[in-house]
Amino acid sequence: MSEAEIQQMVKDAELNAADDKKKLELVQARNQGEAAVHSVKKSLTEHGDKLDADEKSKIEAAMKDLEEALKGDDKASIDEKSTALMTVSQKLGEKMYADMQAQEAAKAAAAGAAPGSEDHGAAHGGASAKPADDNVVDAEVKEVKKG
Repeated sequence: MSEAEIQQMVKDAELNAADDKKKLELVQARNQGEAAVHSVKKSLTEHGDKLDADEKSKIEAAMKDLEEALKGDDKASIDEKSTALMTVSQKLGEKMYADMQAQEAAKAAAAGAAPGSEDHGAAHGGASAKPADDNVVDAEVKEVKKG
């Protein structure tokens, strides 16, 4: 290759760098948007019955808007619709969190009230286990040769 060809390739690479960066940003925005749609759909399927109809319809409309934006090449629109979806789906996240807290509290209450609960089993397990050797001494040994 001649020096001129090398210089031309470097110029082409520099010119395309901006386009490559825009394409990368668009791909990343699409990936984030698709992940948001997937996550919210899954959560809506599992916990949507706990929302009132108005909240649920707002979330579904925001999902549809984002899905439409994902078909195009407008990164700003995709970002905007992703943010809008995450904002309206916060109520769903709050409901999911409250449900998880209630389930954990119910599990803790059931474990504490049940005869022969986990604490009882742990006491037997602890008694049969070998006790820790607390009488450990670290020492250095120095060999002395008599000569």
